[in-house]
Amino acid sequence: MTPAVGSAYAIVLYVTLLLVAAGLVAWALWRWLKRSDSPAMLIVQWILTLITLAGLYGLGRHIDRKIVQGTDPAVAFYGVGSLFIIALILTVIWRHNIAALIARPFVSLYDGGDAEVDPQAYYSIAIAKRKRGKYDEAVTEIRRQLKRFPTDLNGHVLLAEIQVEHLNDLPGGELTIHRFCQQPGHTAPNIAFALNTLADWHLKYALDRDAAQRELETIVQTLPETEYALAALQRIAHLARPEQLVAAHDRPRMALPHGVENIGLLHSSDHLRPKATEPAALALEYVKHLEQHPQDTEAREKLACLYADHYKRLDLAADQLEQLIGQANQPSRSVVRWLNLLADLQVRHGAGYDAAWLTLGRIVELFPNAPAADMARNRMDLLKLELRSREKSRAIKLGSYEQNIGLKGGSTDKL
Repeated sequence: MTPAVGSAYAIVLYVTLLLVAAGLVAWALWRWLKRSDSPAMLIVQWILTLITLAGLYGLGRHIDRKIVQGTDPAVAFYGVGSLFIIALILTVIWRHNIAALIARPFVSLYDGGDAEVDPQAYYSIAIAKRKRGKYDEAVTEIRRQLKRFPTDLNGHVLLAEIQVEHLNDLPGGELTIHRFCQQPGHTAPNIAFALNTLADWHLKYALDRDAAQRELETIVQTLPETEYALAALQRIAHLARPEQLVAAHDRPRMALPHGVENIGLLHSSDHLRPKATEPAALALEYVKHLEQHPQDTEAREKLACLYADHYKRLDLAADQLEQLIGQANQPSRSVVRWLNLLADLQVRHGAGYDAAWLTLGRIVELFPNAPAADMARNRMDLLKLELRSREKSRAIKLGSYEQNIGLKGGSTDKL
């Protein structure tokens, strides 16, 4: 390598290293400025520091010349004093930063130090404006946050809530919720929550059962074969009728019939009790309801208990519960409850130890690591005692007691 080439190579290397160093310094200063609580003050500190260092450089050159000339024997003393003054100036400029640097290890134990906080939307200002009745300003503040976080659930729901409840703009709130649901990447719980909330508003403010059902059907279509779809179908089956919604807001006057006089003197008040619904009529009502809403788990569960407890048809009750247990995407807690209910009915109506034991064993088989499995194992261990206590309670008969015991004449009579 010729000297000229070596010199050019050294110059390129020097310039490269200088650029890299300058880039690192610029990056460090930028991050420092970005994380500062007062960027303007930090820039002023940098400028004062550069002026001080420039003065230090000029003073050093001057002292160096004096030492070389040897004209002033006290130049070293002046130099030490000047360095002390410059150090004092730098300390005054950076005193807060120096104190923070010393205290940072201790403060970090409580505030997490320099750990980066995930950016998130804050709606405290909007909520405060809403409480003061400044709804338009609250909407503006929410929209400002949503520009930075366009997929935030809380912001969309809060915006729609103000539109519906305070601005009487149900169509606007509906549009806000639908725009949120149409955004890609949202989780199933968030979509279900938003649409259920919108259904609540249709029922509460517009008394519109059809619109509420439409929102719930959107959950079924958007989230098919999920527990949220099953919950939406369950809710559709129990939506209030239009006349019920109107009655809840505008209740008519009801004429009360004249009450029974001297009720305390009646021989019996049984005829005054409201008549209970006949089990046959109740069962027919459940069956008709399930023909329209076959996914209504509540009605099917009640029908199963009615079959077992009134009609003594454990086979029909078990068939209804097995339909519930066999439904896809049911929450595990519901399946566990239905299996426990089936075991209860088997114990209550004499299906025997083996049948109840196998039913409880299905909980262990389906959810082996769940707490419900441990509870099922404990019940299986005590199942014979449970059956024995049930049989004893059936076998106990009331003794024959003397009638009119309260009308006997003396307190010393033997019973």
